[in-house]
Amino acid sequence: MTTLKVGIADYEQMKARTLAVARGKQRARRDDPKIWFTSMESFAKVLSDRNRALLALIAEAQPDSLAELSELSGRAKSNLSRTLKTMERYGLVQLRKGHSGTIVPHVHYSGIALTVSLGSGSLRL
Repeated sequence: MTTLKVGIADYEQMKARTLAVARGKQRARRDDPKIWFTSMESFAKVLSDRNRALLALIAEAQPDSLAELSELSGRAKSNLSRTLKTMERYGLVQLRKGHSGTIVPHVHYSGIALTVSLGSGSLRL
């Protein structure tokens, strides 16, 4: 598996970077983060210790449904559904339709690398 690259940048920094890439003034690099959070707080909330353990469990066990993941994790199915939908919005997990309408979670990486800018705009985002 691979390492998912994640970055922290405020909305204005992300907007400026996106526009620079779209206008051809900046090139997106292969090693650039693929997922961005607007604050360290949002990163910490979505990728808490408990949620990282959940991602690791999904990657290792490859459950066939949320019901199976609920059994494996000891977490309520409704809680898993909410958490996984949030993670899906960030691109951290994929939720696919399985047999009989079940939802099957997938994680396609084994680690997460975080890039954080110390300045307000001097770092290439």
